[in-house]
Amino acid sequence: MNIYEAIKEDHKIQLELLDKLTDTSGDSDFRSNIFSQLKTELEAHANAEERFFYVSLIYKDSTQEDARHGIAEHHEIDEMIAQLVETDQSSSAWLKYAKNLQDKIKHHLAEEEKDYFPIAQKNISDDKAEELGQQYLQSIQRFREKL
Repeated sequence: MNIYEAIKEDHKIQLELLDKLTDTSGDSDFRSNIFSQLKTELEAHANAEERFFYVSLIYKDSTQEDARHGIAEHHEIDEMIAQLVETDQSSSAWLKYAKNLQDKIKHHLAEEEKDYFPIAQKNISDDKAEELGQQYLQSIQRFREKL
């Protein structure tokens, strides 16, 4: 599996969790569990993606701006997660913040797949994309095993 396929698989997981999360109400165990899973997936994904996808792009003049933008969006997502952590889950504001997070993540994932992947494919060889995909998957697995 190459880096693009591996990232897309994670994107699917994130989108499914976001749909489940924004379909919850009140302070429930289900909401807490889905939110916990989403936080874990997002953290693992951002860590691996920055190390094995964006690092390959940040050193090239033609792709540096996209890589920096993608990493900056990861930090924005982290801040949105922190806002959710600090907000009472039974508050109506919590669901509003969760939907804002969902919108931000959907934008970010679409931008990666539609804009960044085609540019990266012109700058990363197929062999390197396969190698990065394996490293990415191993990183995700190690992160999940720590929990």
